[in-house]
Amino acid sequence: MARKTDSRTQLPGLEELPTGATGRPVQVFEEPAPLKSHGPARIVSLCNQKGGVGKTTTTINLGAALAGYGRRVLAIDFDPQGALSAGLGVPTHDVTTIYDLLLSGSKDPHEAIQQTSVEGLDIIPANIDLSAAEVHLVNEVAREQILARVLRKVSNDYDIILIDCQPSLGILTVNALTASHGVLIPLECEFFALRGVALLIETIDKVRDRLNPAIELDGILATMYDSRTLHSREVLERVVDAFGDRVLDTVIGRTVKFPDASVAGVPITEFAPEHAAAKAYKQAARELIQRGAVA
Repeated sequence: MARKTDSRTQLPGLEELPTGATGRPVQVFEEPAPLKSHGPARIVSLCNQKGGVGKTTTTINLGAALAGYGRRVLAIDFDPQGALSAGLGVPTHDVTTIYDLLLSGSKDPHEAIQQTSVEGLDIIPANIDLSAAEVHLVNEVAREQILARVLRKVSNDYDIILIDCQPSLGILTVNALTASHGVLIPLECEFFALRGVALLIETIDKVRDRLNPAIELDGILATMYDSRTLHSREVLERVVDAFGDRVLDTVIGRTVKFPDASVAGVPITEFAPEHAAAKAYKQAARELIQRGAVA
């Protein structure tokens, strides 16, 4: 059967724009101008209580992309698994970690900062010791604000601080949200990942109401998208319907290059700079800069 065509007349100058994966017209995000000065940093938590949705991968590659645009970036490994530190090839044992800084108000955070292979991208590492932090912090005064006090001491040295949160909504994640100006939610294009987003946004609203009135949702970044599967397309469509413009136009596709880059201990922007995934994270960096989520 012949395919039906639209009989409506196309007006001159109103040609239909190509649409992206989100169903919206494809946006072009220009390369940002270099900064004339640096700091104080805007602090952004990458948060989702579900594991395996791309939080660490996004922190690594978004941080590297922003550094490539001349931004000074500090990544905070705030997950006891230490995947962010490993993914950037940074040692986590016999060094000062974020756990040491949380427990000792006298330690200088600059002592914990380590340089990565990416110029302009530094990290404060974490290891399994961080899993004991919730027990130690439970009796602390203003325990939700301890990370904020730590980051205050290094904020002026950076343009953006990215916090890679653990997959939970416990005291560590609340600390990260209390310290942050914004939240970026990496969301796997899979049904079970979608279910928890409303709960996470409810938690952000509670933190805004009780602890940090300035926090805002910077966006939802769709990850692990596979245009070949109906499931991925339907989940992304539902996310856009539910959250509208809060969903970034940039979509990160699924690829085996991410674990390969992690094994090498470098971002995909260095491991395979011409790969579509590397270009997608560079676009995400430009989009966040244009949205004002990053300087």
